[in-house]
Amino acid sequence: MEKLKYPIGRFEFGKAYSAAETQAHIQEISALPSKLFNVVNVLNEVQLETPYRPEGWTVRQTVHHVVDSHMNAYIRFKLALTEDNPAIKPYEEALWAELADGKGAPVEWSLQLLKYVHLRWVMLLNSLTDADWERTYFHPETKRVFPLREVAALYAWHSEHHYEHINQLCIKQGWK
Repeated sequence: MEKLKYPIGRFEFGKAYSAAETQAHIQEISALPSKLFNVVNVLNEVQLETPYRPEGWTVRQTVHHVVDSHMNAYIRFKLALTEDNPAIKPYEEALWAELADGKGAPVEWSLQLLKYVHLRWVMLLNSLTDADWERTYFHPETKRVFPLREVAALYAWHSEHHYEHINQLCIKQGWK
């Protein structure tokens, strides 16, 4: 079950990242919309309603979750860049996935939204100075301060994590 939940392993919090590693993370974030489109675009409605693991989200919910999460990440970056260590607003991602748009909206809507959110987000990330990358935000649930370099690493991981949920399901089911 651990491999189904974490197909690329768990994210390691608290690591320091170099500028070169951060550039690689930006590239991973940049690549996600087309990777996700390529794996999801060929699926039919029955396949989109298939959970990637027992008691897990469907492919459709996973795609919508990625967009919800990455829109929040983009806003969190902007908050950290314009405020001094702001407290971010957590959200109940599992409950968001159960809302009508998380369960029933066409995946094409989220794939388009992801494309344009990522275009803006990557543009912002590529504009950051070394001093900008040292900026932080505070997460009130974890009671942790997150430096932006670590946040970029987290969302590069998050991109690949959910891509692999869907990709591994497609391989296992013989859809690829």
